[in-house]
Amino acid sequence: MGRIDETREFIPVRIAVLTVSDTRSLADDRSGRVLVQRIEDAGHVVAAREMVRDERAEIAARLRAWCADPQIDVVISTGGTGLTGRDVTVEAHRDVYEKEIEAFGTVFAVISMRKIGTSAVQSRATGGVANGTYLFALPGSPGACKDAWDEILSLQLDYRHMPCNFVEILPRLEEHRRRK
Repeated sequence: MGRIDETREFIPVRIAVLTVSDTRSLADDRSGRVLVQRIEDAGHVVAAREMVRDERAEIAARLRAWCADPQIDVVISTGGTGLTGRDVTVEAHRDVYEKEIEAFGTVFAVISMRKIGTSAVQSRATGGVANGTYLFALPGSPGACKDAWDEILSLQLDYRHMPCNFVEILPRLEEHRRRK
């Protein structure tokens, strides 16, 4: 099991939150609010927060723009990960990824299985990397956002988490671009 090494200094990361929905607004976006609160409570920076419709091209465009922004280290989206025809967030994320973090979806499914049983198979949470930025797509329910943050992201986005974490390799995500 992992642990927090209190001898290491906490390094805040800059996180953008994207809500994907055709029906909600920022005012009634409970899942986005859950993520923003947890990000801030953990000591990280909410670098941006927006909402887009369930349109693959719009989602991918917002992800690409944030990946190009040097003031954003991580993007977390919520919504659009289900199985219906309008659920295209996972496809949009995969359009942008340079590398997928396959184990993220697996670990999320294990956590979900403990809470909602076999209904966990209907979620398609995913994670990846593009242009030196981490990207995570979470389901649109507040409970799923809490589970993903509390049991995966809060730890992996904490530089003090041992034996390894996403923050310590953040500077190396683009090392392939420096090789000539």
